[in-house]
Amino acid sequence: MTTPTTRLYNTLTRRIEPLVPIQPGKVSMYVCGPTVQDVAHAGHGRTYTTFDVLRRYLTVRGFAVTYVRNITDVDDKILAKSREAGEPPLEYSRRIAKIHAEDYAALGLAIPEHEPRVSEHIPDILEIIERLIERGHAYVAETPKGQDVYFAVRSFAPYGKLSHREINDLLSGARIEVGETKRDSLDFALWKASGKDGWGWPSPWGVGRPGWHVECSAMSMKLLGEHFDIHGGGMDLIFPHHENEIAQSEAAHTPPLANLWMHGGFLQVDSEKMSKSLGNFVTIRDVLVRNDRESLRYFYLGSHYRGPLNFDVEKRDDGRIVFPGVDEAERRIEYLYAARDAATLAAADAPAAIGKALPQQAAIVREAKTRVLDALDQDLNTSVALAVLNELAKAANEIAMAVQKLRKDKAQQDAARALAAAAVHAFADACAPLGLLHSASEDFWARTKAQRLRTRNIDSVILDQKVLERTRARQEKNFARADAIRDELVALGVELLDTPETTTWRLNVG
Repeated sequence: MTTPTTRLYNTLTRRIEPLVPIQPGKVSMYVCGPTVQDVAHAGHGRTYTTFDVLRRYLTVRGFAVTYVRNITDVDDKILAKSREAGEPPLEYSRRIAKIHAEDYAALGLAIPEHEPRVSEHIPDILEIIERLIERGHAYVAETPKGQDVYFAVRSFAPYGKLSHREINDLLSGARIEVGETKRDSLDFALWKASGKDGWGWPSPWGVGRPGWHVECSAMSMKLLGEHFDIHGGGMDLIFPHHENEIAQSEAAHTPPLANLWMHGGFLQVDSEKMSKSLGNFVTIRDVLVRNDRESLRYFYLGSHYRGPLNFDVEKRDDGRIVFPGVDEAERRIEYLYAARDAATLAAADAPAAIGKALPQQAAIVREAKTRVLDALDQDLNTSVALAVLNELAKAANEIAMAVQKLRKDKAQQDAARALAAAAVHAFADACAPLGLLHSASEDFWARTKAQRLRTRNIDSVILDQKVLERTRARQEKNFARADAIRDELVALGVELLDTPETTTWRLNVG
């Protein structure tokens, strides 16, 4: 298979380099998924949107992609949360995982080929731990709770190669927690005894639970093999999680774990890293209550995936919480849908062949898909890809207007209508790797209208009555009353669209 060069930034080498799959034409990709202790937050959405776009783009480029995104359903925090909720731990994590799945689906994230859960891969985890002990890279330690197993960091000479840290520099921040009996402060747990709480699985070292890092090594190698193409996640996972994954995986098996390591940047709320402790924690559901789901996706794609993304939160005088950046993205999404609608209407009964018409717009339509893919070829540059979409939307509107203006010249109008039809196809092709404009137009407009009515506590029946009352006032030349009704509706974010015959309305973003 021959494809243009896909170039991606590799955290391991600190370079943008060509993607060279292990098996020609196939890409294997593992992304660290959520720990389902709580509902999905906006940072989850950004990270997984990045890798959803990567998968879509690679598929459009002709690669067969195997995408694995795990679910961590075994964790000390999950145990604590399940106790608070009065549920068995795995039932609790199953319920929260379902909420995550619903929110990711709302964002347009396609389901990965595999979504392994830690609880389903305990035998694979035990196998890797036993192998590490046999090879002298791990040891058993007696603790008050029972037997723990630790990875001996100093046994793996390349430790620190992903985070580009010297092992002696790591010592300053390392410590041994109360209850730990590891030999070195840098060592990390592979298996932890359950102790009195009893939640765990039988193992050669007694009942216990796996450490956080070993789970991803076990699941990725089980499903993709000991050596695969891409490993991804958020930037906060570079150290220690991914560093530890490399150490234990490559200590257990000779090949490098992954050829290319990709990491998404932080999502900052009001210029600070999002954190529950700072009180700036924003969930995906917080946003989707107010904004259309595609607008959040567009917002994520407006910045390069490796850079920070600032998520502003504004509290209005009326008590509403708004997200200005997502509001602006929603206006952009509406612009794209409206442009596609205009092209679709203009293309009605269009001839099959495209004649010579509107050469500048024709070039934009013809090149849109190629230019989007060219942008994504360069380390997934989604902001440039969105700029191409907006150029396409502008051209589509100009083509639609030309169809109206050329009514007296049928040959020219037919050529413009054929170009409008090509623009509709260009929208589909250019949006495919980005996962945008995937709704039918009538569904999108109905969805956004219903959402804005709901979030502003506006009854559409009462709104229609107000518009009718204003129409009557205008007919009776009671302009003072008509203006008063308009001002009342404008205050609610309702825009009135007057024609000589009637008045329609729409709700503005914001």
